[in-house]
Amino acid sequence: MRLLILIPTYNEAANISKLVDEIFKIVPKTSVLVIDDSSPDGTADIVESLKKKYPQLFLLKRAEKNGLGTAYIEGFKWGFAKDFDMFLEMDADFQHNPEYISQLANLGQKYDVVIGSRYTDGGGVKNFGLLRRILSRLGSIYLDLVLQTNIKDMTGGFNLYRREALEKINLDTITSKGYLFQAEMKYKAQKSGCSIVESPIIFINRREGKSKITTAIMLEALTKVWCIR
Repeated sequence: MRLLILIPTYNEAANISKLVDEIFKIVPKTSVLVIDDSSPDGTADIVESLKKKYPQLFLLKRAEKNGLGTAYIEGFKWGFAKDFDMFLEMDADFQHNPEYISQLANLGQKYDVVIGSRYTDGGGVKNFGLLRRILSRLGSIYLDLVLQTNIKDMTGGFNLYRREALEKINLDTITSKGYLFQAEMKYKAQKSGCSIVESPIIFINRREGKSKITTAIMLEALTKVWCIR
């Protein structure tokens, strides 16, 4: 099955080159699509230069910053047109360790959706402040209770979807653009009958740059989840 790794970026110049190098070192036969929202720090220019070294690296430029959810949906549809079979969502900031790619892809041979899970047995987080640990964990518990999914890591963004799963979900029905996007995708995957497995990962706070997620964004998502329900 052909795997496409999707990496949305906004001001990730400090990370993107190192990450792309590491991905292709670990899984040289994969393909990577960077979806850049016109980063003012030149992230897209770095990716353009890397394409000369890696023919399986692609760049999708967007005119403006328009939310994580819309970036992924555009990436999924780009991959549909190129006949990819599996799609792996991945952050650009090394919070998602590339060492887990093969583990998730192997499970994708059997399951429709594979969740890189911080909160299943064997998973965890490192280098997080206490407040963010609490908000993240309680956020996933709360979203699971509201949406009734029995998924332990509702908010994590290291997820693999088979093409068939994305077709069942119907990407045109996804309304969330930001923090809630991952929960809505998992909720609709389960509602549509997809087979789902959580695979343990250790989530590490980003190496460079600043997090795009604020406490205010997380709290806002906890109210908007009722619209999805």
